[in-house]
Amino acid sequence: MEITVDTHVAVNIEHVWECWTNPEHIKKWNNASADWHTTFAENDVTEGGEFIFTMAAKDGSVKFDLRGTYQHVSNHEHLIYFLEDGRKVIVAFLSDDTGVQIIEKFEAEEVNSADVQKSGWQAILDNFKRYAES
Repeated sequence: MEITVDTHVAVNIEHVWECWTNPEHIKKWNNASADWHTTFAENDVTEGGEFIFTMAAKDGSVKFDLRGTYQHVSNHEHLIYFLEDGRKVIVAFLSDDTGVQIIEKFEAEEVNSADVQKSGWQAILDNFKRYAES
């Protein structure tokens, strides 16, 4: 099953791309709620490049690494990557005079419901929007 989340960010594509790909920025927006944060980020945004983001509950109760490998990179336009568990993710950046529409499509995992996954990914994307526009 494929799930889609999207948002519109009212800033230019260069700023969106910098915030989306730079590990120092990623650590500031990559969380679905205020009680989580990203404590570590590495991101090699090249074809065959890998990323790793350590996401953790702020109370220290749980953490996990999100890892993946980029299959295709088209700067300022789209990314295709595979998560460590083999699921495919496509991110499109559609730029116009009003900003950038970001559309993420990802293959669902089998543990959580589609609604839970969609709301979690959408929350992270909404957090990205707030961060990039601030």
